Amino acid sequence: MTLSFTLDPGFGPELHAEVISLWAAASNAGGAVGFVRRVTEEEVGAAGAAQFAGLAPAGPDRLLIARETGTGRLAGLLLLESMRFGPMDHWRLVSKVMVHPELQGRGYGAALLAEAERIAREWGLDGLKLQVRGGLGLESFYLRSGYVEVGRVPRAIRVAPGDDRDDVLMWRDLR
Repeated sequence: MTLSFTLDPGFGPELHAEVISLWAAASNAGGAVGFVRRVTEEEVGAAGAAQFAGLAPAGPDRLLIARETGTGRLAGLLLLESMRFGPMDHWRLVSKVMVHPELQGRGYGAALLAEAERIAREWGLDGLKLQVRGGLGLESFYLRSGYVEVGRVPRAIRVAPGDDRDDVLMWRDLR
């Protein structure tokens, strides 16, 4: 199966429901996408309201979705977030990178990152930054996609009492 990508797909009720469902599934499968425990779709929707308010055309953030060609199923997504600060306009924060748990292992995550990189280069950006929850092996995935670790805050993310993880800062230089 291949993917088709859409930037700023129009965030209507149908896509909103698909995104919430994907986000809850990814989180509940152990994904580090903003939650540290099992969540319901209602909880994800409530927590995501501020995130969605920043999406284009109303805000400066951009949503990139990936659908499986043929089925049209929402396979994955990521956000390209503006820092809303002029001296940082030359790069974007990549956040909420997720692929549906049932579709992982097919290279969709790498394809999604490659498309984000293509778009960022087209916009003339100098780089992409992301933050990763340590302890899940995610660093190696991003390293394979050309990101490098540029910082680490030890024990900055409390997953549970006695289970603190590093907040890992990664950068993809596009120059």
